[in-house]
Amino acid sequence: MKDIVIDTFMSAKLKLNASLKPNVFELFGFDFMIDEDFRVWLIEVNTNPYLGSPNDFTRQLVPRMVNDMLKIVLDPHLKPVTVPDASR
Repeated sequence: MKDIVIDTFMSAKLKLNASLKPNVFELFGFDFMIDEDFRVWLIEVNTNPYLGSPNDFTRQLVPRMVNDMLKIVLDPHLKPVTVPDASR
């Protein structure tokens, strides 16, 4: 899957951020299928992936994923603010 994602971005790298705007990011949704021989197939790549919560798994996964994405994208540019512990 990782190699497929890398190949996908390499094939489209000239079209990604074609206007060369600084400090931009985009979330992509990759849909894969695994066949009966355990081969991985890319079905599609979404530029506007669904972030809803149709089940318990995604209700836990999506907020953590978005939080991790924002840490990767924002923390190097905007240091997180620590809030003092009010219980002290």
